[in-house]
Amino acid sequence: MRQVILDTETTGLNPATGDRIIEIGCVELMGRRPTEKTFHRYVNPERDIDEGAKAVHGLSREFLADKPLFANIVDQLIEFVDGAELIIHNAPFDLGFLDNEFALLKRPPFRGLAAKITDTLVDARQMFPGRRNSLDALCDRFAISNKHRTLHGALLDAQLLAEVYLAMTRGQEDLTIDLIDYSVGIDASGQALALPTDLVLMTASNEDCLLHEKILSDIAKVIKTEPVWNRAKATENN
Repeated sequence: MRQVILDTETTGLNPATGDRIIEIGCVELMGRRPTEKTFHRYVNPERDIDEGAKAVHGLSREFLADKPLFANIVDQLIEFVDGAELIIHNAPFDLGFLDNEFALLKRPPFRGLAAKITDTLVDARQMFPGRRNSLDALCDRFAISNKHRTLHGALLDAQLLAEVYLAMTRGQEDLTIDLIDYSVGIDASGQALALPTDLVLMTASNEDCLLHEKILSDIAKVIKTEPVWNRAKATENN
């Protein structure tokens, strides 16, 4: 399924009191891999920006004064997200603002465009109950560099969230065990066939071993507990 990571920046916290979207950033994934396609627009909200919000994203009314209105970019946004699975951190916040913008234009709710909506904040709270699960905290937990993130920005945050989402959902699809065809030793009647005798024995190179150790080290940093393979090695050494 095509997936779109989405983030917004706003004038404040509540669309019900008149706050508006001022920035939208989207990143496309196909087959769990980032493509070169992104969507990024600044939007003129035609209103002031709360000082608290401005301190988060650094966007001013003066900067946004010559940017298009939401009505002028809505069709481009629809084209980019329509039919995709939307992946959003704290989805009710962004969807509430997007639905409000669509309502102001007398259009059906934005969320209806999505084939599926995944909230990574909900998923993170299930994976790490009782811990901080902000985007910054998750970047730190999964060893994803966000040093260049001095202020929030919709496209930058969407790009970071894409990395976090892939790290959170990395599973057996990364292992080559699923590529093995176990049916090669069975005939049409279900009887076992003789295995070939010309099998090639392949051993890991030094480079393969170093890469393997790096992957184990990265996993250990994420889980922040003593990995089971380290405990097994310690038992063997004793």
